[in-house]
Amino acid sequence: MLLEKQRLIYIIMKIIANSQIPVGSGFIRDNLIMQGFNISEATTGRILRELDNKGYTEKVGFKGRNLTSVGQKKLKELEQEYRINHYGNELVNAIKVTGKQELLDILIARKAIESQLAKLAAQFITAKEIEEMEEIINIQQEHVDKGLSIADDDIKFHKAISQAAKNRVLDAAMDLIRQHGQISPILEYIRKEVRSTVLLDHKNIFQAIVSRNADMAEKAMVRHIENLAKDVKKYWEIVYNDENFNSDN
Repeated sequence: MLLEKQRLIYIIMKIIANSQIPVGSGFIRDNLIMQGFNISEATTGRILRELDNKGYTEKVGFKGRNLTSVGQKKLKELEQEYRINHYGNELVNAIKVTGKQELLDILIARKAIESQLAKLAAQFITAKEIEEMEEIINIQQEHVDKGLSIADDDIKFHKAISQAAKNRVLDAAMDLIRQHGQISPILEYIRKEVRSTVLLDHKNIFQAIVSRNADMAEKAMVRHIENLAKDVKKYWEIVYNDENFNSDN
């Protein structure tokens, strides 16, 4: 979970962001009290001054404060961090319900489909799609450096490959697999637990596609999915290595 003060900062920034006009410390304090925080207006003012000093907020005369562009970016980061922490227990439960074999079966299907999508993307990707994919990689790197969730980045990267492949049937097949909305967060949680990462895999796939080397792109994707499968198996060995838990569940 987020530390209490960090959570408080997150909620204060959300209150400011959700307002159409600049807001003052009194308004913010009243909102915090309604959300269960026992906080004085003076304490609220001190936190707001901290946000000012960090460049996250700015005063608009005597009307109150707005978020700066830096503050908006920080809020987005906090939202991602809050979400991954908030759903931590839910993800553990989802992993148990989904089960080891179902995750592996999903990855087997992904390997068959996405290896061909990567191969086709290397042949048909456009210059604009290359730029968009590179931007996704850059954002993912930024999120990794800051310790933030990359589940959304992962989805965007693989979807970009599907679209670049120009094969509607395979793209639709991947969309069907993605309907299990928790798969990317589940895999991200597992990778963190086994201290693994996918960023290098994504970069290798991207470089192969950009080089328009279809065989290399296919192999890079196969290697990526197989690495995910290894992480799943390793997670089960670490967490469920006891006689009371069936290794296939």
